[in-house]
Amino acid sequence: MNKILQEQFFVKDLSDDQKHVITDLNAYIKQGLSGKQSSVAIIEGAAGTGKSVVLMELVRQYMTDPHYRTSLVVNHPELYKAYRDLAASIPNMHAKDIRRPTSLINFAQKTHQKYDIIFVDEAHLLYSKSEPYAHYRGQNQLTDLMALAKVVVVVYDFEQVFQSKMYWNKDLLYKTIGDHPHRLFSMNFQYRMVANDDQVAWMDDLTAEKPLRPFPDDSDFEFKLFDTAGGMFDAIKKRNKEVGMSRMVATSGFPRIDGRHNVEMDSFNLPWDEWDPQRTHWAKREGSITQVGTIYTLQGFDLNYVGMIIGPSFGYDPQTDTMTVIPEKYSHKEIFKKRKDIHFSRDEYKTFIANVLNVLMKRGKYGLYLTAYDDALRHRLLELGTTK
Repeated sequence: MNKILQEQFFVKDLSDDQKHVITDLNAYIKQGLSGKQSSVAIIEGAAGTGKSVVLMELVRQYMTDPHYRTSLVVNHPELYKAYRDLAASIPNMHAKDIRRPTSLINFAQKTHQKYDIIFVDEAHLLYSKSEPYAHYRGQNQLTDLMALAKVVVVVYDFEQVFQSKMYWNKDLLYKTIGDHPHRLFSMNFQYRMVANDDQVAWMDDLTAEKPLRPFPDDSDFEFKLFDTAGGMFDAIKKRNKEVGMSRMVATSGFPRIDGRHNVEMDSFNLPWDEWDPQRTHWAKREGSITQVGTIYTLQGFDLNYVGMIIGPSFGYDPQTDTMTVIPEKYSHKEIFKKRKDIHFSRDEYKTFIANVLNVLMKRGKYGLYLTAYDDALRHRLLELGTTK
């Protein structure tokens, strides 16, 4: 595996499972390049299964080969910066071939460009409706990309869908693909975290509003519960000095206090992450240790340790002994935007919000530190933490 990709994804080498997926994908891409109709390769898997690692290994193979006209697109500003950095470091790879999807579509349609292969990371962030505010006037970005390339390789995780304008499920994906040749490449093995399957299942059960249980303590993955966000921040700062890439993160819903929209809880008070036009992405900037990360800066990125504050839009139901999702307390209104073609129920909005928490909890390779803004939820989690 390329050394630069190893450093980007905190890995020493590809796993045997990933190598097998890459072999199958290579065969499918070669077949698609000789076909008469645009074909789609779908890499599907949950957070932490190494989808981006597999995609970028393919990107390295094909985008450094002058025989192919290729492009990599990602609709995430921080990942876009990170991938352009990677391109500048890999011989024969060009940053100009990495674009946001709207930019590529508008450019290719205007100049009548066609591609052999278009790679799409975080394809669940593609617009599935017109978004004129973002200069996208088509109806579905995947449809437009298929019209531009012989093969489109897309990475999907339907549990990372957070907004109506980027709404995807399997039915919509296959409806969009239509009669184009396609194949699903499933990645169902945990790769990012050193956590085992039962520990990952605990995180999934928590966000699925299933009855709470003690966190399984049977791997090298470090899980700690904290009564205060201030105490957790001290632990994260210590880890950051020891191993680096350790950050505080939180979900939306924190109230404005004296005009400030910070994350404020007990002695903890830090601003949200800030978009910065500089090339270095948020997770790698030294100054981000004094900010609170969100899905908009961390989706698709790996950290060593995560300090997760479960925000006010999550509560506790003692009758069912479950964490509950409260959409009315979720302050980031972008998630609730209406669209004409799909009506979303309250339960679907709850799923969007739960997905944000699920993905953020899984950013840490070696550990998850956890606390909750809601007193009852925090106390119940702490109680379970002392009854292992």
